[in-house]
Amino acid sequence: MKKAMLGWVIPFSIASGAHAQSSVTLFGLLDVGVSYVSNEQGGHSLKADDSIWTPSLWGIRGVEDLGGGYKTLFDLESQFAINTGAGIPGPNADFNRQAFVGIEKDGMGRLTFGQQYNLMADFLFFPPAKLDASFMYGGLYNMRQGPFSALGIPQNPTGSFDFDQMAGTSRVSNSAKFVSATFSGLRLGALYGFGNTAGSFSSNNTVGFGVDYAIGSFGIGAAYNETQYQALDNGHDGIRNFGGGISQAIGDLYLSALYTNTKNTLTGGMVQVVQAGGLYAFNPFWRLGANYQYMKGNAALSHNRAQQITSALQYSLSKRTTVYTEGVFQWTGGDVEGSHNAWINGAGQSRSDHQFIARLGLQTIF
Repeated sequence: MKKAMLGWVIPFSIASGAHAQSSVTLFGLLDVGVSYVSNEQGGHSLKADDSIWTPSLWGIRGVEDLGGGYKTLFDLESQFAINTGAGIPGPNADFNRQAFVGIEKDGMGRLTFGQQYNLMADFLFFPPAKLDASFMYGGLYNMRQGPFSALGIPQNPTGSFDFDQMAGTSRVSNSAKFVSATFSGLRLGALYGFGNTAGSFSSNNTVGFGVDYAIGSFGIGAAYNETQYQALDNGHDGIRNFGGGISQAIGDLYLSALYTNTKNTLTGGMVQVVQAGGLYAFNPFWRLGANYQYMKGNAALSHNRAQQITSALQYSLSKRTTVYTEGVFQWTGGDVEGSHNAWINGAGQSRSDHQFIARLGLQTIF
């Protein structure tokens, strides 16, 4: 489950000898550590675990200058487990994270085709908005799970893993995506994923929209995504997500707040999430982040609810390497006793209504 989290990278460029205005970038991101879980399937556990703050991945991206402000571009990304060296999610999963090619025009935007992240991640998780605390310090443990498996999301390891799709676990295959250039701080996006179903244009498809605005130290964003699944009314129903939030930097303190809404359009099951948190930089080396979130299901999910606090202390050994410690606590409730066990994303389900995780980790980029 944890291997599906969306990550961020800071790549370096290797200039291509074929063209002075072209470049190819090889990049990677590695995250390892040790985690203690207070209650996982009924017992506590201490385990080596990777891909928690960020996923472990590597990729290649390239840009070719066509002249006149036009560029072609491509991006290929693959994920793997450091502790075993195995590809994720398994054999024949090369470049399963992203694989797309497109064209970009200065001052207008870019149009890309292939397997890509949806706009919930592009406009709420990634910069410039950075509205989810998971991006800067919370990682996978701060992504949403909780006692909401009854959402029944198809092709999902738990039925509700990363249910609001902020972690990018639901990449969109056969998709076309347009993201505009930034105009006075405003950026727009649209995505369509082709269902490739004979005789039906709308079956099994994905539709998404996004908008964000950033000026100075303030940011705001909103996004919508709906994916139809064959398992839900033969591809005519699906999972609908939308959300929005704000961010504000005040000196060395970065604050963010986010709301998301997830609904199974066939069963009516719905979960709403509100989270707020901040990251404070004591100096160029030390940072402390803390976040609170509240998750609430509707009657179709027995009014299950979860509250979670996530905190992380980070120390930068260099521009590329960070050591961190993280603590996460979740407690739950609901209408039906015994059916709302705590479940922090990336861990096994607790056998009680609370769960705690402590972690010491190391992350490096290249």
